[in-house]
Amino acid sequence: MSDSSDLRGNDTVPTLSELTTLRLGGPGTEYVEATTEAELVAAVADADAAGTPVLLVAGGSNLVVADAGFSGRVVRIATRGVVSDVEPGDTSCGGAVVKAAAGEPWDEFVALAVANGWSGLEALSGIPGAVGSTPVQNVGAYGAEVAATIAQVRTWDRVERTQRTFSAADCDFSYRHSRFKAEPERYLILEVTFQLPTASLAAPVAYAELARTLGVEVGERAPAVAVREAVLGLRRGKGMVSDDADHDTWSAGSFFTNPLLSPEQAATLPEGAPRFPQADGTVKASAAWLIDHAGFRKGFTPDGVDGRVSLSTKHTLALTNRGGASTEDLLVLARTVRDGVEAAFGVRLVNEPVFVGVTL
Repeated sequence: MSDSSDLRGNDTVPTLSELTTLRLGGPGTEYVEATTEAELVAAVADADAAGTPVLLVAGGSNLVVADAGFSGRVVRIATRGVVSDVEPGDTSCGGAVVKAAAGEPWDEFVALAVANGWSGLEALSGIPGAVGSTPVQNVGAYGAEVAATIAQVRTWDRVERTQRTFSAADCDFSYRHSRFKAEPERYLILEVTFQLPTASLAAPVAYAELARTLGVEVGERAPAVAVREAVLGLRRGKGMVSDDADHDTWSAGSFFTNPLLSPEQAATLPEGAPRFPQADGTVKASAAWLIDHAGFRKGFTPDGVDGRVSLSTKHTLALTNRGGASTEDLLVLARTVRDGVEAAFGVRLVNEPVFVGVTL
């Protein structure tokens, strides 16, 4: 492996607040920005060999980092590259196999897919972060999950110190979960391969709000371009499209996952609470509904933080930095909401972002 000092390329160690969408978190001890796959593997493998803790950062949209920062090497994943086995716009074949580097910005990749006639990703427009992060959380929105489009995930196995490629069936995808999330210190994602139909129409619309916006029925199809624009419009209305001037977007997206309940637990919720039966027999509840009906309205800010953090003024699932906040301020808000929902409904919400050096 290369000498890690050759990889740093920057004597300035940025704070994590400069690398995360929450704009919170202190510095790392070391910082490496890896723009090639070889640099990325070397930065991580050399640190592992030396016993140095590693924090991987790509888009920084799913991290809550301690005010004290991170004692170890922060590795910024900045690899780029998209390769397809079909020409852009060619719909004569049934589908395209598209390989994207882990550091590709996710929404830029979705925009490219829509422009090139690669269908299936359009409902995931506007999600911040990078391609390599999407399999970890099995990101999803508006009735779509990225797992439905993934063919393979190529990784660096930090334990075996070799490359390993996983088929979709071996990724253990489930709701906001994967084998990569289950073993966060083991696999460094290098590249994701997608299998996408070549079509101007999007995948069947699976979400009622999106269907209404498009003027179609659930299960019907619409042009992929129209679906992307509709999704971006809906996300902007909820403060879920990054905008430096809008503090509602200074967040980690949806802070709590929708809880999966037993049928008995779901039956104890109030009559108007949304319930979505799942194939495994569980019932998905709406975290946003529970937060709102526990008395935490849009814009809620707890005592003791002087308005530095609040629930988004547009969407109760986003916890936002209003400027000048600390990570501890955010945790005060998160604990207040979590404990209030549990007191009201007996449901304990679970955070979706990854916590670094902090606990809820």
